[in-house]
Order: sequence, then structure tokens, then C-alpha cells
Amino acid sequence: MADQARSALVLGIDIGTTTVKACLVAADTKKVVESASRETKASTSSDQGPLGSEQDVHKICTALQFCVSRMPKEQLVRVTHIAVSGQMHGVVMWKAGQGWRRNNFGRYETETVSCLYTWQDARCSSEFLRALPAPDSHLRVSAGHGCATLFWLARHRPALVDEYDAAGTVQDLVVSMVAGMTRPVMSAQNAAGWGYFDTETRSWNTDKLKEAGFPVHLLPDVTVAGSVVGHMPCSWYGIPEGTPVYAALGDLQCSVFSSMETEHDAVMNLSTSAQLSILLPEGFKPPPSVSTAPVEYFPYFKGRYLAVAASLNGGNVLAAFVKMLQQWTHELGLGVPESKIWERITALAQDDSSADTEMCVVPMLFGERHLDEHQRALVSNIHPHSLGLGRVARALFRGLIANIREMMPREILLEHGITRIMGSGTALTKNPVLQRELEQQYDLPVVYGTSTDAAVGVALAVLPHL
Repeated sequence: MADQARSALVLGIDIGTTTVKACLVAADTKKVVESASRETKASTSSDQGPLGSEQDVHKICTALQFCVSRMPKEQLVRVTHIAVSGQMHGVVMWKAGQGWRRNNFGRYETETVSCLYTWQDARCSSEFLRALPAPDSHLRVSAGHGCATLFWLARHRPALVDEYDAAGTVQDLVVSMVAGMTRPVMSAQNAAGWGYFDTETRSWNTDKLKEAGFPVHLLPDVTVAGSVVGHMPCSWYGIPEGTPVYAALGDLQCSVFSSMETEHDAVMNLSTSAQLSILLPEGFKPPPSVSTAPVEYFPYFKGRYLAVAASLNGGNVLAAFVKMLQQWTHELGLGVPESKIWERITALAQDDSSADTEMCVVPMLFGERHLDEHQRALVSNIHPHSLGLGRVARALFRGLIANIREMMPREILLEHGITRIMGSGTALTKNPVLQRELEQQYDLPVVYGTSTDAAVGVALAVLPHL
């Protein structure tokens, strides 16, 4: 017991779209010994109106440091490595040497840093994207991807771009900050999520980007997943000075890593968005050119790839539905808390009498990357008897799973020898109706893991490298 108390710990951090999570994982037992989470409440208004999706980086860093500060100091002093993951595709810019500072209490405060343009940012229209050079990559460039957003900013806000000389995902910024790095180093996982990156050669399409007027000086250096990129220049909440910090990883890959138990498992993560992932065989090489198919191939670990149906629509659609209902109650002069609405729609949708609804909801409220931007949500086959709240909610839940199934049908899972699905993400693990739909539509056993998340996954992912 004494040896366990002295065992080395890995600090795992995940910078999510709405929440920061942190955990301490014992290096010997691979068990979580401490965890904390905090909503960032970082969303800000954008000059692009509803097309923009921007977050206040200062609030994200504040939420992160709150999580770390809540952990016992006697455990933080045993941290030997720091591993970070976060929301993919987004971009934040900063001024090297001026992006942050430590205050008198040892906390980091951001200074010359842009907002975070998240993966949900839609300022890049289809017309704008079509005018960009075709990438030398098997992965498409979509709205919300780092390179697409930087292209837009360079052409529409050049003075803003000129203020900065470094860029990365928000998790890259966190790694640079705690490791005291002058220049960011990005893992291939996050680089692939930016676009214009060849995953086989692990190189940016620099010549093509430079010719098109892209600010190539902002592109980070790239390394393989599992590489140490820096060491903490000073202690941080008791974590010792000199602690190694790994290159930040993608939250998708880390969520899969924490959930997948065998190569015959598919992983369904349904939180803000939704992803269904399967691990491809060793030796698989992605097709040489961009495909318009809904399934994409993302770099994983040890040179392997995941086949992923990555939907932009998940818990964010349910949240929008609840917000709409709450707004309606306010307009009717009532007012119902969101928590009560969530509780009621879930309970009503579970009622057997609502299971036979013929209403069809296509829940693409936020579009999909493989479709035209004008293809959005729709509701069809509406009958007078289908207008009850329970039936509408049930049709919405069914539609969310059907949308993923349309992107990656059951037949693809069977072709790859998948025998069960590992379900994760708060939107799924807390919703019995979504669970029932997943089980029925895929007709495979489903195991739900409420404790699997990217913060745990990123800590586990670096353990083999210790």
C-alpha cells in the first residue's frame, strides 16, 4: 500500500468544447486516482454572427487551472509527466514570448493571444472552400479546420494575422504555455485535423500554401504522437519543475484509446458532436486523394489509422432543441428550467406509446462536412397524432443515431470484424432512449463506459512511452 501511495502519476488534461477535464492516473496500475472538471463558459460573440464560433482562451486557461488547483498537493508532487488532448480542428494565434505570463500566485494568464476559432466555426462558405487550392492529402479541408480558418483570416483580417507569429490548437497553446516553449510543436494527430497535411510524410503542403498566400510562418513544427516536446521551466501547483510535457493529441483518438478494449470494438462517442470509429488493420494506407465519402481516415498511434464517421451533430442538437423549448415557454409567459426540460423529454420519449412515431427527423442542424452546406435539418412525415412532445423527442433521438448509421452503416462494421460497440460521451451514457436506438439500429451488443474520456485516454496513451 505504501508503494502504491508513492507511485508515479501522469496528469491527463482534455480541453473540450464546453468543459475542461483533468485527471491523475497511476503509472503502475493505470487507474484514475483523482479527477476534476469545469465548464469553461468561454463562448463569445463573433463579428460573423451565427457563422462564427469563438471562445475566450483566458476563460479556458482559468478553468484548466481551477481543475489542477483542486487536486491534492501531495498527489501533484508525484506527477512525472503531463499529457494534453483537446478539441480538434480549431485554431488560436499568439505572439511568441508575449502570449502568457505567470502572476504572483503562480497562475498563467494569457496576454497577446487571439480568440479560439473552434471546429464549429462556419465562416468559410462552400464557395470560399472551393476557391482554395486542393490539398495534397487524403483528408478534406472543411469549415472550422485550422488551415481553412487561417486562409479566411489572412484574406479578410490580414492586420489581425500580422499581430501574431505562432498558432496551434488550444491544446497546443496549453502545452507551449506549461512547457515554456517559444515555438509550438504539434502532433500529427492535430496537424491532420487542420488540413493541408500529408499524414504519410508528416509534412505540411508548404509550397502549395505559400503560393496561395497562406501565412505559412504560423504553421507549427510537427512530431509523432507520444513525443515529449518540452519540460516545465518552473513548478506549477506543486508539480515539480522539469516535468516532461508531451505533444498535445486529438480528443477523438484519446477517447477511442480509453474506450476500445479489443480491435473488434467500435467506439461510439456522442457528446457535443458524434463519432463512430473503428481501428483499421496494420499496414493500412489511406487513399492518395481527398474523398467525398462520409468516412475519413485519421492517424491514430504507432502508424495506424482509424476509420471515422465524424458527425457535426450530437449533443449540440439536443441542447438546441431544449433551448428552443425553453424559449417557447418563456414566450408563453411561463418559464421552465433546462434541467426540467431534459428530464421530461427523456421520460416522455421512453414511453412505449411514443415508440411507434412515424415522424422522421434528419437532425443535421449544423450540417455535415461531406455534404453541401445548404443540406440541413428537416422534419417529414408529420401527422396530427405525432405532435406530442414525447414522439417528437423520440424521433429526434432516433434521427441522431440514424444519421451516424447513414455515414457508417452496420455492414461496414461487420466487414471489419466488429462484434460490439463501446458507447461513451455524456449525451449517450446519460440517455436511455439514445442507447436503445443505438442497440436497435446497429443490432450489436453495446457496452457503456461512463468513466471513459479523453483526459483519461491521453494519460493512458503516453504510459507506454514512460
